[in-house]
Amino acid sequence: MSSTSASPIISTGPLGPRWGTIDPFLFCVHHDDRYPRGNAALGPDASLAGRDIGQDFAGKDGWRMYHGTQVPGFPAHPHRGFETVTIVREGLIDHADSLGASARFGGGDVQWLTAGRGIVHAEMFPLLRSDAPNRLELFQIWLNLPASHKMAEPHFKMFWSERVPRHDFTDPSGATTTVTCVAGALRGEGLQAPPEPPPDSWAAQSQADVAIWTISMAPGARWTLPAATGDGTQRCLYFFEGSSLSIAGQDLTAHAAVHVHCGRDLELANGPARSQLLLLQGKPIAEPVAQYGPFVMNTQAEIHQAFADYQRTRFGGWPWPDEAPVHGKEARRFATHPDGRCERLRIQTVSQE
Repeated sequence: MSSTSASPIISTGPLGPRWGTIDPFLFCVHHDDRYPRGNAALGPDASLAGRDIGQDFAGKDGWRMYHGTQVPGFPAHPHRGFETVTIVREGLIDHADSLGASARFGGGDVQWLTAGRGIVHAEMFPLLRSDAPNRLELFQIWLNLPASHKMAEPHFKMFWSERVPRHDFTDPSGATTTVTCVAGALRGEGLQAPPEPPPDSWAAQSQADVAIWTISMAPGARWTLPAATGDGTQRCLYFFEGSSLSIAGQDLTAHAAVHVHCGRDLELANGPARSQLLLLQGKPIAEPVAQYGPFVMNTQAEIHQAFADYQRTRFGGWPWPDEAPVHGKEARRFATHPDGRCERLRIQTVSQE
């Protein structure tokens, strides 16, 4: 990111395929794939010629197979030492993991997965519609764990869209800003708090001041982002959709990551098109980070140990019949938890505008 002298902006930078993050976050990616209609196997009803199947990140024709060979997505792979927070804005994801949990979720749902001492999971993107395109839009955010919690028990949790609070704020001109709070409560009388994060998450620690919000602003809307409450908190705003936006009087005419000071309120003033932002905030863990692929620890010795443990134990093994399980052709939302508890919800479409 490049520095700028305008207070309270610390720095700004362009948005690439992977968005730069600040401690306690490790990684953020915005997947937005315009998949074609699906075939009988729930893959794309389109030619795969010219694609690097099993390693397709090129975005040819506006969509990617990623590591999928028949159905797009990410077949079974391990993690240790951090958490994944997956926010699905449109489309559906099929999840399966080494704990025995499975889920199909989307339309505003959030999955929060604490990898801790080790988990294997798959994230597949079945193309359920055979009569129309299948758009999939999501954020996947990696949140670090402190050394004291890196070897915690893995934990699978669903935040269903119906339980994720959305707050509407209408300015004097009548334009509305909607703030969706995945983590971190928005202050104000009568405002609903978000679901509790997993117990070993950094976000569950009282001093961490973690917030994960999406902000949708109508054309011309104005809204004041309140100051953070935590001492030493870091905050970054990702302006990823819209034509222009002003943050504390600084005009943005291109999509950008904006690292801001947290100690004061910031006025956001939108331009003539609807704008969308992601906010990531938290107090830094401020520990050494050693990362190799899917493992995030504090030292290289711990990384070597993670590989050895995975080769020896497979982090509990893989209870599914193949590496890329999908959960049938029915459009449904559900979760089966490691303890056998089942949740079933109706399909709904949540507007992200």
